[in-house]
Amino acid sequence: MRVKDLPMRERPRERLMASGATALADRELLAVLLGSGFRGASAMDLAAQVIAHCGDLDGLARSEPHRLLAVPGVGPAKAARVAAAFHLVRRAQTDPERTKISSTSDLATVVAPLLRGHSRERLVVLACDVRGAVLRRVVLTEGGSDHTTVPIRDIITAVLTAGGAAFGIAHNHPSGSLDPSEADLLATARLAEAAKTVGLQFLDHLIVTETAWRRVPF
Repeated sequence: MRVKDLPMRERPRERLMASGATALADRELLAVLLGSGFRGASAMDLAAQVIAHCGDLDGLARSEPHRLLAVPGVGPAKAARVAAAFHLVRRAQTDPERTKISSTSDLATVVAPLLRGHSRERLVVLACDVRGAVLRRVVLTEGGSDHTTVPIRDIITAVLTAGGAAFGIAHNHPSGSLDPSEADLLATARLAEAAKTVGLQFLDHLIVTETAWRRVPF
């Protein structure tokens, strides 16, 4: 069956967008990356054939593009796309020197690229190990032009899942104002208390605009 013949809620790309990549099987993730199948085979059929050709997912991750060309339906574009994706993962995993957070300025430098240039408010969570090395940097929520949620439980869960010992958060103000709202102040105080409860170090909560940043006091 072709992917486009599946109900919308069962299609890999739509499921990834709705539920996240962890909800998809290996062949479904690869099908999203391949983008399409070929005559008589869906993208998921092709993905299964590619994985089988390489032996397993680990074999696929280590395969050079020309090896993938041996699978019917895989042309240079698909082979290059798959090889590039796995190579990016290897680069991320083997980066010899992670960014370290030793000051509020360091935190601002790391989170700002995820916040500037956006017309909606978004919340970024940054998790660090005990030495301040960045373990994870993620956009956790995105709201309207003048607000976004600060889900305390989700933030703490994200940090613990990353194996973090310390964390900071930041959100942008598309309006350009650096003044924290009452909701910002309340959420920061609640987050600091929640962090203490589970033994995490809460570094800072920043407001970021296009040209500046400011700490939210707690």
